[in-house]
Amino acid sequence: MPAIAALTTVVLDAADPEALAAFYGKVTGWPVAYRDEDTVQLGGGALSLGFQRVAGYRGPGWPDDAKHCHLDFAVADVGQAVESLLAAGATRPEFQPGGGDWTVLADPEGHLLCLSAA
Repeated sequence: MPAIAALTTVVLDAADPEALAAFYGKVTGWPVAYRDEDTVQLGGGALSLGFQRVAGYRGPGWPDDAKHCHLDFAVADVGQAVESLLAAGATRPEFQPGGGDWTVLADPEGHLLCLSAA
């Protein structure tokens, strides 16, 4: 079946889009491709990662069925990536499903991300 649309951007709600973009810029190495007062987008190729200001934003809890989505990242060294992201402001929730196949972290605003070996 032919594609109906091409995914171009994943946008995360944020209290502070600039700070969250800085965090994910460290994660991905992607530069800022666009910014205005309420939005920052990182560009790294065919897919962009955006952050939009939402007044009163509160991140999801974990584990919590109310979480909306999470991002998966493949990394060369999971332990080293975890340490780097913790130093950049991520947190490591106590609940870690997956039997060690991946590590769950939360970004500085509570969005979940998972790291697994590339």
